[in-house]
Amino acid sequence: MFEYIRTHQRLMQFLLLLIIFPSFVAGGVFSYKSFQDDGGVASVGGKSISRQEFDNAQREQIDRLRQTYGPQFDTKMLNTPEARRSILDNLIAQRALSAEVAKNHLSVTDQVLQQNILSTPGLVKADGSFDAERYRSILASQGMSTAGYEQRLRQDLVYQQLVNAVQGSAFVPKTVATQLSALNEQERDVQALVFRAADYTAKVKITDDMLKAYYDKNPAMFEIPESIKAEYVVLSSDALAAQTDVSDADVQSFYEQNKKNYTTDELRRASHILIEVKKDASDKDKAAAKAKAESLLAEVRKNPASFAKLAKENSSDTGSAERGGDLDFFGKGAMVKPFEEAVNKLKTGEISDVVQSEFGYHIIQLTAIKPAGTKSLEEVKPAIVAEVKKQKAAKAYAEAAETFTNTVYEQADSLKPVADKLKLKVETVSGLTRKPNPAIQPTVPTNNQKFLTAIFGDSAVKKKLNTDAVEVAPATLISGHVVEYKAASKRPFEEVKAMITATVTQTEALAMAKKEGEAKLQALKAADSTAGFSEAKTISRLKTQEVPGPVATELFKADVQKLPAFVGMDAPGNGYAIYRIGKVSPGTPDDTRRAAERTQLDNAQAQTEMFSYVENLKKKAKVTINQAAVEAAPATGAEQ
Repeated sequence: MFEYIRTHQRLMQFLLLLIIFPSFVAGGVFSYKSFQDDGGVASVGGKSISRQEFDNAQREQIDRLRQTYGPQFDTKMLNTPEARRSILDNLIAQRALSAEVAKNHLSVTDQVLQQNILSTPGLVKADGSFDAERYRSILASQGMSTAGYEQRLRQDLVYQQLVNAVQGSAFVPKTVATQLSALNEQERDVQALVFRAADYTAKVKITDDMLKAYYDKNPAMFEIPESIKAEYVVLSSDALAAQTDVSDADVQSFYEQNKKNYTTDELRRASHILIEVKKDASDKDKAAAKAKAESLLAEVRKNPASFAKLAKENSSDTGSAERGGDLDFFGKGAMVKPFEEAVNKLKTGEISDVVQSEFGYHIIQLTAIKPAGTKSLEEVKPAIVAEVKKQKAAKAYAEAAETFTNTVYEQADSLKPVADKLKLKVETVSGLTRKPNPAIQPTVPTNNQKFLTAIFGDSAVKKKLNTDAVEVAPATLISGHVVEYKAASKRPFEEVKAMITATVTQTEALAMAKKEGEAKLQALKAADSTAGFSEAKTISRLKTQEVPGPVATELFKADVQKLPAFVGMDAPGNGYAIYRIGKVSPGTPDDTRRAAERTQLDNAQAQTEMFSYVENLKKKAKVTINQAAVEAAPATGAEQ
């Protein structure tokens, strides 16, 4: 309950969830009807999903995907009817689940909520203190207040109760699980006879007509794509920041205005023993808990050194009990009020009287105090200089962007004027093609599809004019100028003749190997023989390392009612192979593995039942959808 946030990993996972439940495709499930409700996009159980809710859901999903994938994420992916329908269907599913939660009177107590938050890994400074400012900052970066976060977390926990109730009842019958495990354990003794293409290459007869025919039928294989060598100039906030000077006065001013960010409040470290009392406990239970707390207090007063031992043995706060009741350092507002007030009255080493809170009765020992402090200007000066440069560059960017855009257009014969005016560098890149090069990071401005489209435009290639200013990332503009253009061409036949000869020879050899292998397969089915086959290897669905995966799949699909059984298949790039299954045995059961497989099957069944459950709730929810509103709704932020 009083374990404090040590890192912000789980917090960020919560904030980055695309939506509490996955998208449920509703094809054929709902009766989609058009309705008008002051711009609403849908109605669930008579309650409207407003256009604003829908737009917010789109915006949140775009923001999360941007954070996850960075510049690689194209917002246009969500600006489609299918994507908008998926987002709306998530909202419908949530609304239907919310109705079910209300119907079943499910809720999460304040105590459970607090326990969940305080047991989240996160937000502890290097000195071990709780970083409340960082906590609020992370939430603020997601556009959330602490109250908003707690409300969403509470909703998530309530939904989880429902999920656990549904999934907890799912199971696969033992007989089914046993049969599936037996199939996995079944063993088959297999021999192989391979007709290798390499053994047939000497028999292949190649003519020039065959080679030229291959050359003519596969022009794309021998095409040299068009390419461009170009000069380019990039304007970015980073480039402007590098040009920006920051005076000592600027640093001092920023420091004074933001001094609270460099100040740490007093922190206190305490240990406690909690005797928990439920909110609905009877007077008798409350009295018993208080009596136990007073008895423990008497013991620790007699022997303060026994505090940790008694906490481990008696505290209801299991998390801190494992550490002898230690709660680590915490600041103002981190504890419930009665607890905080009691701690603030103690001196280091002192033990409180029994303190009552909403969680029960506490015995508290103050173990350390860290006084409030402020980092000096010199300590934080490098960070301040970087931040001030960033802020100044951001302010200057809008004006510089207009200058950049106008100059590359008005003086379109060269990039030098804009480079000189804004103190930028003209750089050169070779080998540009119409599509981004997968071997180069997509964040490289010249590897951006929008820039490549512009540089291959007629005005750039034919008229040798600067491209327009192209935004390739937030606060990043680029303009290019073609230095050299090479049209697409085809490699001469004589240049690629040797490569074609090898390819055609391989193709013909593979065909010969397959033909002979298929003939041998038919002969073996008529009269069994082990001549030429390899030694037998035993395989099972659990042990397929003896043969390639696709081969194992075919071997276990084979009918083994009559043995030996034969399977023939292509060996891509190698030839043709025949496999002889000579023996089938049940294998050796493994109880541990079978138990694990049973768990996996139960989990899969639980997921299936949860999906079906939500689909059923949506059917009962009397959903109507304003189809025109959904299709017309803009993907908020997609063009930003």
